[in-house]
Amino acid sequence: MPKAFLFSILLLTVQILHAKNNENNPNFIFILADDQGWNGTSVKMIEDNELSKSDYYETPNIEKIASKAIIFSNAYASAPVCAPSRYSIQFGQTPARLKMIRVGMNTEHIDHEAKISIPKQLKIINPSYKTAHFGKWGMDSTPESIGYDVSDGPTKNKDGVFNYNSNKLQWSNNESTDPKKIFSVTKRAIDFIEKNNEKNTPFFLQISHYAIHSDVSARKSTYNRFKNKKPGEIHYNLGLAAMTFDLDESVGLILDKLKELNIENNTYLIYTSDNGSVPIITPRKHYKQSYNFPLRRGKWDATEGGIRVPFIIMGPGIDKTRYSDTPISFSDLLPTIIDIAGNKKLKNSELDGGSFKDLINNESDSVNRRSKGLFFHVPYENKIALERAHSAVIIDSLKLIKYHDNNELNLYDIKNDLSESIDLSNILIKGKLVNTKITRRLEKILDDYLTKVQAPKWKPGITWKQKPLRIINSYH
Repeated sequence: MPKAFLFSILLLTVQILHAKNNENNPNFIFILADDQGWNGTSVKMIEDNELSKSDYYETPNIEKIASKAIIFSNAYASAPVCAPSRYSIQFGQTPARLKMIRVGMNTEHIDHEAKISIPKQLKIINPSYKTAHFGKWGMDSTPESIGYDVSDGPTKNKDGVFNYNSNKLQWSNNESTDPKKIFSVTKRAIDFIEKNNEKNTPFFLQISHYAIHSDVSARKSTYNRFKNKKPGEIHYNLGLAAMTFDLDESVGLILDKLKELNIENNTYLIYTSDNGSVPIITPRKHYKQSYNFPLRRGKWDATEGGIRVPFIIMGPGIDKTRYSDTPISFSDLLPTIIDIAGNKKLKNSELDGGSFKDLINNESDSVNRRSKGLFFHVPYENKIALERAHSAVIIDSLKLIKYHDNNELNLYDIKNDLSESIDLSNILIKGKLVNTKITRRLEKILDDYLTKVQAPKWKPGITWKQKPLRIINSYH
């Protein structure tokens, strides 16, 4: 038998084995938008609810994802602001446990390099995994310090950041050929995908966009597209509509590349946002209807408008739209990704999240976590949101909010009352409070958890921005 023929057979065998190994270790692309509300796309987050999608924005490429994806109707950011949510994603812990509960907070108490993380865990499963982060980082470290192989630094899309000097200027329509560096960030992501595809190496890629955070910025052609379109009753800002469309186009470039390289069938794509949308434009203005309607309020507090986010997953074995109403949270992402990649024995007593792999595979309708419920901790006043320190817990369809200034309790059935308009803790029948028992039970679950993880405790005037927690010594 000719040597050349034997070599060809050997090469083919190696390629087949390599491809088989890659099937067992799928690729992951995680796209994280900024400040995009639960109904901030043209995809319905609840199958039979028209209010669960935008009445103005257009996101045809996210619609393409949704056409063969699982749509999680009750998905939650771990916090109503960006930095705590981003910590929770990487480490699988709640901001309360991490003691990282607000933007700009001193974080010297967090040993970033020692914590388990998504990229570190993937490399334990298969050292061949290549991991990358491009775009907004938002953590007091570098992507490399927690295990990423490739990044563009702590933050490389700083154009269009929040304008602290003027609320009005934030919402002016600024033109750019690369708004929020959407397309340059996407190009780096595509280059990474191509490089790893050439080497047939599995990868995890996080693309963290600054869009649609203020300041408003979009391409001229996109502004022109929406100038003649009638604004919606809920969403009406021309600039946000245009910036959302630009962001969606970048998502389309990723989809096109996956199709071109023929790796769709071995790639999970996750799309979500770091927290809810701003409650109104401008944020400090009194409002009657939230920009997140039917959800209450928005970014900065733990009402539904602040923490419920769009969450869509496409990937192997998912060939059509399917909805799940099981509550999930960002702390679930690490254990889920690791479970899908092949590690079923991930054990860490400090992980708050649980794997929802079985939800994706339609084999279960629940998530197994060490602590029952989803926990949210906002122990400060920021003069923008509720102006009251509060925490919350969600168990099944019930949500309890506790205000720390006077221990006020609010209980909501968020399945039947998306707007959190009826406080069930105050329901009287024949002169008696009928939900006292369930209210107190949820309060105990919330208090016990905050105490267990030594969550930062609210005190009047404390910001946790400049002073380390060890100096403040303020824990539950």
